[in-house]
Amino acid sequence: MSPRLRLRPTMLSDLDFVISVELDSQNLPFITPWERMQHEGAVRFPDFRHFIVEGGEHYASIGFVILQGCRNPHRSVELKRLVLRAKGQGYGRACVRLLKQMAFRDLRAHRFWLDVKQLNTRALLLYAGEGFVEEGRLRESVRLSVGEGYDSLVVMSLLDREYQARLAHGLEEPLPDLTPDAVLPRSGDTP
Repeated sequence: MSPRLRLRPTMLSDLDFVISVELDSQNLPFITPWERMQHEGAVRFPDFRHFIVEGGEHYASIGFVILQGCRNPHRSVELKRLVLRAKGQGYGRACVRLLKQMAFRDLRAHRFWLDVKQLNTRALLLYAGEGFVEEGRLRESVRLSVGEGYDSLVVMSLLDREYQARLAHGLEEPLPDLTPDAVLPRSGDTP
């Protein structure tokens, strides 16, 4: 059974939290942090979906996620970023499943893709276990901390027909509709 999880649209007032999650020492080796202005753009620009991930009994903020290409004419949606504070509790897998449902059912994606640093073996195993297929590697394309060299990015994707096959074979847990239970607007706060 998946842990309790929901997404809500990120508000500008959430960006201090978002940046603190990115800069957390457990997350920093696996991502390239964005400037605040980049997050502001992702909150405001219609091609992006920027969400706060809330989980647990009281739905505390535990991370954030960014989708890009939500208006892509080729129906290719990118999982740009998934960053969580809570580790080892099943939130990552539950979030990926929710995002797959959102990409294929709600955004009508043909292709849902991502790239992940090669050194992030935990994420690579998660994505492979969730049906993502490795498409290739961008060799030594991201610089690590000064003096530590470079890492490669692994490009992975899942196609709509592959997702439908996973549904047919019972490999995808049934999830609630994404409105209003899983994706909640935050009343009284505007982007």
